[in-house]
Amino acid sequence: MSTATKTSHIGRKISRIRELRGMKQEALAAELGISQQSVSSLEQSEHIEDEKLERVAKVLGVTKEGIEKFSEESVFNYFNNFHDKSAFNSHCTFNPLDRLMESVEENKKLYERLLQAEKEKVAYLEKLIDKR
Repeated sequence: MSTATKTSHIGRKISRIRELRGMKQEALAAELGISQQSVSSLEQSEHIEDEKLERVAKVLGVTKEGIEKFSEESVFNYFNNFHDKSAFNSHCTFNPLDRLMESVEENKKLYERLLQAEKEKVAYLEKLIDKR
């Protein structure tokens, strides 16, 4: 597979960004309000409509252009620059601990939503059983 073909595939870029952020398809699906199978299908799509791409970008914490221009090489080059402390100071404009805590809070909210959904499923199933 050529690099040119690989880099123009939006679905693969979404998949790779999701993986780099440590997010599973299920979590992305929950944030987008779609099924995991829909996320899988999305990640297999070579082209995605702009509105949907904007929504995905927002959930992944990047811009639409960031997804469109994403490349593995740029990610590795970016992180390789951190070996030089001056490069780190000039590029890092956020506190990594703040980002970590934001991620923890997002995960808590996601867990609470998933837990609530499971409780609702159990209640619904119990209601169905009681009717019999």
